Amino acid sequence: MTRFKKFGMFAAPALALAALSGCATPFKADVARFQQLPAPAGQSFTIVADNPQLAGGLEFSHYAAMVGQRLSQTGYVAAGDPASADLIVRVAYDVDNGREKVRSTGFGGGYGGFGPWGGGFGGRWGRPWGYGFYDPWLFGGGGFNDVSSYTVYTSDLSMKIDRAADNRRLFEGKASAQSLSNKLTYLVPNLIDAMFTNFPGQNGEDVKITLPPEKKG
Repeated sequence: MTRFKKFGMFAAPALALAALSGCATPFKADVARFQQLPAPAGQSFTIVADNPQLAGGLEFSHYAAMVGQRLSQTGYVAAGDPASADLIVRVAYDVDNGREKVRSTGFGGGYGGFGPWGGGFGGRWGRPWGYGFYDPWLFGGGGFNDVSSYTVYTSDLSMKIDRAADNRRLFEGKASAQSLSNKLTYLVPNLIDAMFTNFPGQNGEDVKITLPPEKKG
């Protein structure tokens, strides 16, 4: 066995691991929004958990405050008395248990069918995922001929806004992402930022939002 081949056998796993742990990857979310919201004119709102398991917890209150801050920035006003709010904002979030992925690092072998942004992780809405995960050591195009595994987590945030007077639905939004992190303290704020990028958006739009990578430390 040549010295180069020996180096490839032992160095490739370490290089792949370094690529996963040390490379800062931007947060990319797929956001779908449907809305018939009237222009903000001081309408009051209250925020409730759309998932009963989240209701009443300090964690939910923390993220609800983030959503409330963003709504206030757009011109809505937090209701002093939730019972008299003009709008009811229903929020839920989740991250799955992750799926292990195995990829060959393929020395000089192109992209292995993934292209520069990966592809085909199978999004929850039936569309291809994979953007944000391309790394030449993992997906070919410059690494060594070896195999590495890693875990991909799918996270999502949903937000619905109903008019309190007649329960008419005025807004429905979903922000979903796949990442190498399963920390809600990182994922949920990013999903909220993605949801409120150009909020409320166009009715029926489906956009990809890119946010800064997770800070290490």
